[in-house]
Amino acid sequence: MSTAPTDPQGMSDAELIASVRAGQLECYGTLYERHVSAAYNLARQLARTSIEADDLVSDAFSKVLDTLRGGKGPDSAFRAYLLTAVRHGAYDKTRRDKKLDLAEDMTTVTTVGGAGAEALTVEFSDTALEGLERTLAAKAFAKLPERWQAVLWHTEIEGASPAEVAPLLGLTANSVSALAYRAREGLRQAYLQVHLAEVSASTCHATADKLGAWTRDGLSKRERAQVETHLDDCSDCQALAAELADVNGALRAVIAPLVLGGGVLGYLALAGGGKAAAATAIGAGTAAGSAGAA
Repeated sequence: MSTAPTDPQGMSDAELIASVRAGQLECYGTLYERHVSAAYNLARQLARTSIEADDLVSDAFSKVLDTLRGGKGPDSAFRAYLLTAVRHGAYDKTRRDKKLDLAEDMTTVTTVGGAGAEALTVEFSDTALEGLERTLAAKAFAKLPERWQAVLWHTEIEGASPAEVAPLLGLTANSVSALAYRAREGLRQAYLQVHLAEVSASTCHATADKLGAWTRDGLSKRERAQVETHLDDCSDCQALAAELADVNGALRAVIAPLVLGGGVLGYLALAGGGKAAAATAIGAGTAAGSAGAA
C-alpha cells in the first residue's frame, strides 16, 4: 500500500511524477496546481469558447495521468508534455468537427468503431515533442537529457526566472542557473553532433569541430581565418554557426511551435519575463519563412 508524501508541495516535478507512478495519486493534484495556468493559457489560444478550453484542459490532465499510471510519459519535463496533450486535444477536436460537418449531408452515417469506420481521433502520442526530427535545432534538443530539456523550456522558452523554476526542479535558484548554463552548452554540443552526422565533406568536419570555440571567440587568428573561409562557401555550416551563436533564439523559433502549435504567439505573450523576446523571435521566424517561400 502506498503512503502519502509528507509534503507534496516541497517535491520537484520529477519526484511528484515518480510518486504518481507509485500509486500516490494525490501528488497529481500538486502537478495540476503548478501547471494548470499554463494549460489554460494555451487552451484559450486554441479553443473557440471558454467551455471548450475547460474541456481541453480537463482532457489533457486526464490523458497525462493515464499515461503516467501506465509507466510512460515524462520523467521531469511535465509542462511540455502537458501542453502537447492540450494541443493534441485541440487538433483532434478540429478533425472530429470537420468530419461531423461532412457527415451531415450523408444519408447514412457509419457508427464510429463499426466495420470499416475510420476513428475520429488520433491516439495520444507518448511524446511531448513530436516532430523533433524536422530541423537541426529540434534534433539537437531531442538529444538532451529530459532534465536539461525541462530547464531550457522553463527558462529560455517561457522566460521564467530561476527562482520560479526552482520548486519545479527541486533546486535552488542558483542551481537552476547553473543547470541552465550546462544545458545550453550541452545543446551546442548536440548541434555539433547532429551536424557532423549529416555532413560527409571532410572540410565540414574540420570546421564543425572548431565552431564551438569560434562562437566563443576562442580560436587562434589562423584557425579563425580557416573557419571563416569555409563558412564563406558552405551554407550548411553557416546555418550551424548562426544557431550556435543564438541557441536560445533557436529554441523559441523551433521548439516552442512544435509543442504549442498554432497557439505559440498567444501563449508566449502570457508566459514569463522573456515573453517579448520570445514572441519577437517566433514572429521573425514566421516572417522569414514566408519570405523564403514567396
